[in-house]
Parts: sequence; C-alpha cells; structure tokens
Amino acid sequence: MEPRAHHVLIGLFTVVVFAAALGFALWLNQSSSDEEMHDYVVIFNEAVTGLTPGSVVQYSGIKVGDVQSLSLDKNDPRKVRAAIRVSASTPLRRDTRARLSITSITGAALIQLHGGTPHSPKLKGEDGQPAEIVADPSPLSRLMSNGEDLVLTVTRLLNRANDLFSDTNIEHINHTLANIEQTTASIASQREELRTALQQMSSASREAAELMRNANSLLSQQGRDAMDNAQRTLASLERSSTLIEHLLNDNSAAINGGMQGLGELAPAISELRETLGNLNSFSRRLEEDPAGYLLRNDSIKEFQP
Repeated sequence: MEPRAHHVLIGLFTVVVFAAALGFALWLNQSSSDEEMHDYVVIFNEAVTGLTPGSVVQYSGIKVGDVQSLSLDKNDPRKVRAAIRVSASTPLRRDTRARLSITSITGAALIQLHGGTPHSPKLKGEDGQPAEIVADPSPLSRLMSNGEDLVLTVTRLLNRANDLFSDTNIEHINHTLANIEQTTASIASQREELRTALQQMSSASREAAELMRNANSLLSQQGRDAMDNAQRTLASLERSSTLIEHLLNDNSAAINGGMQGLGELAPAISELRETLGNLNSFSRRLEEDPAGYLLRNDSIKEFQP
C-alpha cells in the first residue's frame, strides 16, 4: 500500500504544479497582451460588407491588430462602429484615417489605417473611452453596394453584344465586306486607267497655269503700252492747251474787240476741256485695273478733235 500511496502523491503533485505553471503563463501572457494593446473605435458611414470580428487591421500594409466587434451606432443606425485592438507601438495620430479594404490574395475585408503626420498629437480617448477614428469612403464599399446595378449593366451590355453579333448582322457584315472587296478589286484592275487619268489631269493643270501666266504677261504688256500712249496724248493736249492760253493772253485786246471771234472760239475750248476730262478718266481706269479695262467688250471711242 505504501508504494502505491507514494505514486499517487507524486502524480497529484505533478498535476498541481503543471496546472499552476499553465495558469501563471496564461496570466502573464494576458497581462502582457493587455499592456501592449490599445483599443480604438473606427466609425464607418457606409456598409462594411465582408468585415467580421477577427478581421485584420493594417497600418500602411502592416498588420497591427484585429477587429474585436462590430455594432450599429445607437444614435444613427446608418453608421457602423468597429471596435479594434491595435498594438501600443503603432503611432496613431489625431489625423490618422481609416478605410475599408481587401487583401489582394484572399479577397478578405480588412481595415486599413493610413495618414498621420509626425507633428500631430497622439490619438487618445477621453473619460476612459476608446479613441474614435472616422473612416473615409471606401471604393470597395461603393463597389459592393452598387454591385447589383453593375451586374445588371453588364448583363444588358452582353445582351446588346449578342444582338449586335446575331446571325443576321453577321450576314450583313459579310455582304458589306464582300462588296468592299469587289470595289477594291475593280479599282485595282483599272489601275493603269486611273494613272493615265491622273497624269492627264496633272498635264492639264500645268497647261492652265502656263496659259494664265501668258495671259497675265500679255495683259500687263498691253496695259503698259496703253498707259504710255495715254500719257503721251495727255502731255500733247496739255501743251496745246498751254499754247492756246498764251495765244488768248497775247490776243486779248483783239478778242475783246471782236465778240464774234470769241463766240466761235468758246465752243472749241469747251470741247477741248471735255476731251481732257475723258482722257484723265481713261488714264485713271487703266491705272486701277488695266487688264479688266482692256478685256471689256466696250470699245474705247477714238478721240475726234
């Protein structure tokens, strides 16, 4: 009996020591965890689809904590309060922001913390309450909330694509392509004729340009000749007028004595002045547009002295 009692005592002692050590380790771990973690509340103004207790909390892509619980705001059910526990070494500031995100591999939802300038005060709660972080609008949340509309839109696009590529439309497209092919083949077969026509058009354009240059040269030469003749005529008439004025001045006494001679001379002077006016008008028109004036159908009346 005695050896059996010793074995029982040894076994009982071993169990008690193991349980005490395990309890101490758990207590120490719990105390250490409580000292190294801080609690915060992230407030979302939108749905947090995919986010659950235990979801990861990251700061600039590094895991710093977990989501503890999710609840609706008592005063505004449109808001969601996510209680998170973050490592005490995480430098959260008053201007730190949060948003709902997803992991690139598994696609699980998570809370992504970002921002926070070094000179901003540390984020601390008041009256023993966890500090609050207001989340930014998340593209992921908008995508999930509008997912149904997006699916409907994609479905309509697929239906329209199916209608576009129906058998009837494909047949029409084939006919159109066949017509285009026939047209290009016809043009290719008439390549030489088209080249000849283009060469003829080019030659005709060069001949037309040469004709215009010759016409301009001819009109310019004739215009200059006519201008020179007109100037010579005007100079001659001016000399004649000057001579007549000298004659009148030299014979003023005889003219005053004979009214009959003056009456016969006055019409000639008037006609001479009219002729000079016509020549001046003709000269001005030649100066302004010699080519247009020379090519008119109206012929220039010959001067009759």
